Amino acid sequence: MTPRLSVRDVEKSFGSTPILRGISLDVADHEVVVLIGASGSGKSTLLKTINLIEPVDDGQILLAGDDITDPRVDADGVRARIGVVFQHYNLFPHMSVLDNVTLAARKVRRTPRREAEEHGMRLLDRIGLADKARAYPDRLSGGQQQRVAIVRAMATEPELLLLDEITSALDPVLVGEVLDLVGELKQAESTILMATHEMGFARRVADRIVFLAGGRIVESGPPEQIFDAPQQQATRDFLARLH
Repeated sequence: MTPRLSVRDVEKSFGSTPILRGISLDVADHEVVVLIGASGSGKSTLLKTINLIEPVDDGQILLAGDDITDPRVDADGVRARIGVVFQHYNLFPHMSVLDNVTLAARKVRRTPRREAEEHGMRLLDRIGLADKARAYPDRLSGGQQQRVAIVRAMATEPELLLLDEITSALDPVLVGEVLDLVGELKQAESTILMATHEMGFARRVADRIVFLAGGRIVESGPPEQIFDAPQQQATRDFLARLH
């Protein structure tokens, strides 16, 4: 079967500094793949190339078999197929929670407002924030804002969800409620590629862990292999530093 996402020999440099060095990675439908690695290992840059925020220097990225790195591709059309959540919530402060959640559906998918809002309310109810629908983001806690950002990304029912260190800006007390939502998305068979520094969560939610160092994939495998019996010394060293 065609992978939902296929990254093939992707290279990316900023100036003379190589960031991604021949990255190849497939993500199957309904699979949760978690990227781990130190800061500067290339995790965020990889996610940005997949969402076409950063152009690749070489290689290909395919979404359901479509080459999205072809310079002739409709970038906005590709982004409409992908949901993205970054570490900073990026909610529009001048819009209500419900308007934030429904914006993409209304503007990109041309969903009628009533239909989009009904769907948005169902999503907010699912995460226990229906009572905040008319509130503005500054009235929510950080954890609530990040959960809204995730729901906003899911509102258009994307083929692929990219999550980039979504708990790193949160107070530790609020991390759990965000990670619980990602766990629910896994149970709902979403296709997710995410970067995280929460190793316990990665072990719990990932189908596959991918360890990056120096812009390369050093090791990839199921959580029990990576965390309990890593094959590469670089992986062992990275995990030892965390403990």
